[in-house]
Amino acid sequence: MSWRKEERRAERGYHHGNLKEALLQAALGLIAEKGAAGFTFADAARMAGVSPAAPYRHFRDRDELLSSIAQRGFEQFEAVLTEAWDDGRPDTVTAFERVGKAYLAFARNEPAFYSAMFESGLPVDVSPALMAASERAFGIIRAAAERLAALAPPGVPRPPAMMIALHIWSMSHGVASLFARGDAARRKLPMTAEDLLEAEVLIYLRGLGFLTDQRPSAQKDKADQKAAEPPPIPPSGPPSGPPSGPWGTPK
Repeated sequence: MSWRKEERRAERGYHHGNLKEALLQAALGLIAEKGAAGFTFADAARMAGVSPAAPYRHFRDRDELLSSIAQRGFEQFEAVLTEAWDDGRPDTVTAFERVGKAYLAFARNEPAFYSAMFESGLPVDVSPALMAASERAFGIIRAAAERLAALAPPGVPRPPAMMIALHIWSMSHGVASLFARGDAARRKLPMTAEDLLEAEVLIYLRGLGFLTDQRPSAQKDKADQKAAEPPPIPPSGPPSGPPSGPWGTPK
């Protein structure tokens, strides 16, 4: 009797055209409950109320189902970061702080998507669509890092923007994974995760000599950034010239 009911539910889901979405939502629920590695393809089918064979209408296997969830997560992640960055308005540092807060908020508010994106163990290149979505999301962080790099004072060596983006992404991901997910088993903080990340990023940028305390108006931001660009370092010169720094000649 239960098998017949299960088959009827499967037929309704398929003929109504909502089977794929039902499977995605079922898998999201399982990820939230058990983690990205804690369920099988059959579990997702059972949660969606369909037969074990039904998911194969839309997904090759569990990895393809996870890949679709991760792709959707990165698409939402990109939208959240884009809104927070707002093309660097009203100034670069303020906008970048919003990006950090948005990163933590996404991890907290969408734990199942976040787990599928970063904790499923799937290679990001398992799907061209997943790869493209993840690159677009990271592109927001890189664009912000390029603006930050332009704030380095004249003559101060700086790492490439890509390295800055990777460093700050690593810091954001670390704080999100350790403290911003709402897991009762995680270590308690005497501050908010947002305050921790902000302090961490500011210490990092100040250590590089960036002018993080200067917040120009929206009208002056681009002009100030251009003026802050370091001059080219000549190939040779007296010892009193600008230091080469650990990253070599500023770009």
